[in-house]
Amino acid sequence: MTRDAGLGLVKWLAMLSMLIDHLRYLWPDAYGLFVIGRLAFPLFCLGIAANVARTRSGELFSECNARYLGWLLAFSLLSELPYRLLSPESATLNVMPILSLGLLLAWGIHHADRNSLFLAATALVVALLLHRQLMYGVIGVTLPAACVLGLKGVRWWLLPAALAMFAIAGAAVLLGVALLRQPMSCTVWPVGRWGYWFYLGHLAAIYLMKL
Repeated sequence: MTRDAGLGLVKWLAMLSMLIDHLRYLWPDAYGLFVIGRLAFPLFCLGIAANVARTRSGELFSECNARYLGWLLAFSLLSELPYRLLSPESATLNVMPILSLGLLLAWGIHHADRNSLFLAATALVVALLLHRQLMYGVIGVTLPAACVLGLKGVRWWLLPAALAMFAIAGAAVLLGVALLRQPMSCTVWPVGRWGYWFYLGHLAAIYLMKL
């Protein structure tokens, strides 16, 4: 329950900072929104890592994991059109594909068996081939796996922070880890599958408002 509350806060902060970042499409001169928005991706990666770390090692092919990957892949496709409409000049895909590849790599680190390592290696090859098309590139793909290592032991916490600092915002990872480890007695409304629809929906809504 405590961990769920912390994980819920991490996801809410990620979604809020993402929304604030994308408001720049309505107010291009509000440069400060960009700074806040840099917290979103590392927090999303930490959320993926926390979900992966909570599962039992060795149980890769579960119904829950299949749904998890399926939702990410589905919304990688569904979100591309509103993302492209909102940001036609962008040279990268929306954020969902890189999170999908990051999940596969995180599974490889967590389960460390033949099947998961094969999926992780495949994801890494795809990331290298699509480096220029992926938001945050190969480093972004490795961040969920680095966060899994960070959650497995205190001695690893500098790895995800360093990667995130190099890619975007290391402070976000440290903040997220603190929330995950902090005992909480409060109840946080969980971010479920509706979060995927929020990503797609808020892009479409901002685009319509921009029109």
